[in-house]
Amino acid sequence: MASIRRHPNAPSRWQVRYRDPTGRQRTKSFGRKADAEKWAVLIEAGKLQGEWIDPHLGKTTVREWSERWFATTVHLKPKTRAGYESLLRLKVLPAFGDVPLNRIQPVDVRQWVAGLTTGGLSASRVRQAHQLLRALLSSAVNNGYIGRNPCDGTPLPRVQPKEKRFLDAEQVARLAEAVDPRYEAMIPTLAYGGLRWAEAVGLRRHRCQLLRSRLEIVESLSEVGGELHCVSPKSGKTREVVLPGFVRDKLAAHIAAHTPEREGLVFTSPLGKPLRHSNFRQTVWLPATKAAGLEGLTPHDLRHTCASLLVSVGAHPRAVMAQLGHATIAVTMNVYAHLFPSDQDELAARLDARHQNLARSHVDRMWTGGGQEPIELGG
Repeated sequence: MASIRRHPNAPSRWQVRYRDPTGRQRTKSFGRKADAEKWAVLIEAGKLQGEWIDPHLGKTTVREWSERWFATTVHLKPKTRAGYESLLRLKVLPAFGDVPLNRIQPVDVRQWVAGLTTGGLSASRVRQAHQLLRALLSSAVNNGYIGRNPCDGTPLPRVQPKEKRFLDAEQVARLAEAVDPRYEAMIPTLAYGGLRWAEAVGLRRHRCQLLRSRLEIVESLSEVGGELHCVSPKSGKTREVVLPGFVRDKLAAHIAAHTPEREGLVFTSPLGKPLRHSNFRQTVWLPATKAAGLEGLTPHDLRHTCASLLVSVGAHPRAVMAQLGHATIAVTMNVYAHLFPSDQDELAARLDARHQNLARSHVDRMWTGGGQEPIELGG
């Protein structure tokens, strides 16, 4: 049990002596006996409940802990890991790098978030920075360096969703006609298959099961810091994408002309190299969208277009989810709920009809009830 005594070298102070759960003798000094007694009670309660925190560990700085923590993130995709490294270097460490873990208070985190917001950082980027700091400190909690996460409960700026752009079938065809012929098949593959850009440029010939009008989406080609990485799809799950017959035929002709090797990439540069987004955008995409009268369009808008085209022919939300590779149907509905036919008007009409029926029934009872004289209803 913790014991309290006057400090042997400073009689005006009080010293708490206790043994931590490992059996190590520890001491802490206070200016008032009441504070020492309160501390002793808290120490013993923490030991009994398994919540005791080594105060020396809490003195570790955020920079020191981030180095240890970041070394454990090797399971993350290269693009995610690069994003974390950038946020740590530019946003987290300049504010908290030299601060001990146990000195960060919730108000410090709130002030930091407020500063990022007023400094012009986008709401989504502010939330990403906070998410990173929260993950970093959550790991410190799990490892017994601090007792709570000061990021919990921080109010964050709301992200205003960008208005999505959807093309109709005629616009998709116009874009395919305007693009470099080498990529004519790529446009409908994106618009009707719903592939992400990285999935399209990572698609290989042997993953195209064209006799079944299907594509196997098992990998994507991600560019990070100028280097290409072959990774799993965003959701972490493989999926099959179904193509309409005319898209299948266009893709088959493209493969026959440009992808002779079984393991070869379906869509490549004129030199047969993997496509890089920045080069493709400047040399192929922007000229094509301008020629088609679709300035401002992005390749990801063709993924949105796929959802719109599917819904237009009566697709169930689960079919859209499967085609686009969303992790859950909730993701699909959060993004595309407005595309699905709404039955709100029909429901309102049914409620109105029920009300009218009840009103008529009430009037009938007043005129025929109990053999009484008719009731004057007014006028």
